[in-house]
Amino acid sequence: MELMNENKKMQQLIGSTLRIGVMTACCIAVLGGAYYLICHGSEPVPDYYKFHGEPSSLTSLSGIFGGLLHLKAANWIQLGVLVLMLTPITRIILSLFDFAHQRDWLYVTITMIVFLVILSNSLGGIL
Repeated sequence: MELMNENKKMQQLIGSTLRIGVMTACCIAVLGGAYYLICHGSEPVPDYYKFHGEPSSLTSLSGIFGGLLHLKAANWIQLGVLVLMLTPITRIILSLFDFAHQRDWLYVTITMIVFLVILSNSLGGIL
């Protein structure tokens, strides 16, 4: 009976993590978007015929967090995207601990493979 309560608590924690992560990411991105419109809404429409790429301040973690300190709106939007990307990764890590606690080694192995694939793809983009 106690094991069922622990499993239910862990499932509730995982579900809450997903809900809270998505809601937090949406709030950060919406507030950043509103701030962006306040700061840049009256600027002329950019030339979409040429691709300019994103500045490095929006494509690296140090750039994103550095821009947050300077209250740059685009960096706040990027933080929302980053939080949204980290939400399912957090779920995978919590599931890994849950399966290990249950001693379900097949699911621990599968979950670890999924986590390592995501991690290698994420680090592959950095390196």
